[in-house]
Amino acid sequence: MKQINIHEAKTNLSKLLERVESGEQIIIANRGVPKAILSKYIPQDNSIPDSPLGRYAGQIEISDDFNDEDEEINQLFGV
Repeated sequence: MKQINIHEAKTNLSKLLERVESGEQIIIANRGVPKAILSKYIPQDNSIPDSPLGRYAGQIEISDDFNDEDEEINQLFGV
């Protein structure tokens, strides 16, 4: 991974973006101290919602007797 300074990055941004598009990652440094990595953008898969609510809609079935009490379990808990 090549490291370049901020001035060089600003001056050659178009060229750097071409290199990044081909898969290279470039470290951008300020006075020799790494500050950021310039890398190719990979879009997220939009088929998975960001919110967990409804994520498994239609994929999970709950039996009709889900809330029915079980006597054996009640006895174990002293109910």
